[in-house]
Amino acid sequence: MKHFGRDVLTVADDLSAAYTEVFTAPPWEHREPEATRVEFRERLETDARRPGFRAVLALSDAGEVDGFVSGWITQAPFRTDRAYGKVTRRLGADRVNQLLVGALEIDELGVRARARGAGLGRRLLSALTATAPGGRAWLLTWNQAHDTLAFYRHIGWQEPEPLPGSETDIVVFLSTSARRPSFT
Repeated sequence: MKHFGRDVLTVADDLSAAYTEVFTAPPWEHREPEATRVEFRERLETDARRPGFRAVLALSDAGEVDGFVSGWITQAPFRTDRAYGKVTRRLGADRVNQLLVGALEIDELGVRARARGAGLGRRLLSALTATAPGGRAWLLTWNQAHDTLAFYRHIGWQEPEPLPGSETDIVVFLSTSARRPSFT
């Protein structure tokens, strides 16, 4: 496994190819591969410059990206673009600020089909979350990604209860090692 910061841009083309393979396969098969690759590549340029950005890549013996995980420290104010508004709606602004702001946000985690079944996803996630401030990390995923949901539940990540009537098409997970404030 190889750790990266902004220097992940030196392998952006290889990482984009792996991302495209993972995120155009089921359940994301509705996504067009070239558009997915271009969008991810453009987003990576910005994401790599976020405060606290980091990535871990697993490379094959041939030097190809078999798996990847990336993230950064969630800043205040909490974002509203992409799916972030759904996170706030699901958890409420107070819990977002207490649980997510200042924590390591896992943005992308993927393992190519050829490298699955050997614990690579878990190892990648562990390698990145080992650097999380206070052990605090979080992520979100689509509620129709059933294998993904099962994976996070299997490795012990926890889902904070949504606010009543605030169901969305995303699910938020918190790392098991996070020291969380209590809610009374």
